[in-house]
Amino acid sequence: MNNALVVGGSNGIGLAVAIELAKENRTVFLVDRREPSVSIPKNIHFIREDLLITDFKWLDELDDVNTLFYSAGFGRVAHFDELHYAEIDNSFRVNAIAPFRILHHFMPRIKSHNPFYCGMMVSIAGRIASPLFSIYSATKAALFRGIEAINTELKISGTPNRITEISPGSIKGTSFNGRETELDVIKTLASTIICSMKEHDVLFIPDFEDTYRNVIARYSANHEQFAESSYKYKIEQGRLQTKPQMTIGYLSGTFDLFHIGHLNMLRRARQYCDYLVVGVHKDASHKGKETFIPFEERVEILKNIKYVNKVIQSEREDSDVYIKGIVKYDKLFVGSDYKGTERFNRYEEYFKDKGVEIIYFPYTQGTSSTQLRAAIKS
Repeated sequence: MNNALVVGGSNGIGLAVAIELAKENRTVFLVDRREPSVSIPKNIHFIREDLLITDFKWLDELDDVNTLFYSAGFGRVAHFDELHYAEIDNSFRVNAIAPFRILHHFMPRIKSHNPFYCGMMVSIAGRIASPLFSIYSATKAALFRGIEAINTELKISGTPNRITEISPGSIKGTSFNGRETELDVIKTLASTIICSMKEHDVLFIPDFEDTYRNVIARYSANHEQFAESSYKYKIEQGRLQTKPQMTIGYLSGTFDLFHIGHLNMLRRARQYCDYLVVGVHKDASHKGKETFIPFEERVEILKNIKYVNKVIQSEREDSDVYIKGIVKYDKLFVGSDYKGTERFNRYEEYFKDKGVEIIYFPYTQGTSSTQLRAAIKS
């Protein structure tokens, strides 16, 4: 029996689909940046990947896959000008670019005459005007139109395989918009989605007859009026979200004589956040040491590391970066040797009512700046 791949399956509908596929006694590869929110069957194999920074090489290691379900995606209800530019970039990466990259990888199998079952979670927002959901709608519209075009190519090629576009509205029981996953609530929908994929349906809209046939008809009749009503509805329902839908992380360091220890710390920090800001010390005088690499060159090195989103000159105190409003981070990363010090006890006291978590990383064995400095001086 062929294997299945579920991308974005650690919670919500993706997790429900993965569990239903696992019941068919096949191996299911579940790809997400975080581990599943519940205990999963033994034939579901978790692969940790962040779609914002992945190189997609893990796809080459997945053998005998004939079922693909993509459910990763996010968006925030907010005025366009209030979105952080990183939210715009990240939304397109996860909601549109990543699924197209994965589809492209599997196209030889999809285009063959061997059965291949493929489902892509799109959204009804990709088919109608959805003000206050502009970027999310744009990413889903791109996915919707792309799938529509690819399915035409598949039809002309003669293969019976199709990509099933699943375009729901709001789904109860999912973790979208910060809700909790309720597998019992979405179990039936997950099974219906799998059936639709196996039938090679090109479109499945949950609750279409009861709700969304009328929604699409109203949009088609007068899209401007529909858009204005949609805007007012979101405002009246209090759906605006003021906090950016991403976790911002911050760490600082000198990063002189850049080595694998530095890279490991940046990689680990990026696993805990969506957007990583790195503060670079002008020099190492605060440690009574000299630097060998000029400040500007250290900044340039960090700017070109894929785990880093932004580089700034550090402040004297990491807390000053937050207090001065330079970076309103959600997580502060630091080496474990600082835990319990007067300075970080003070930080913990200050941040305890601000929703900021301090994460202490143990130093890994291997090359260190101290060793490199000693070698250079000798």
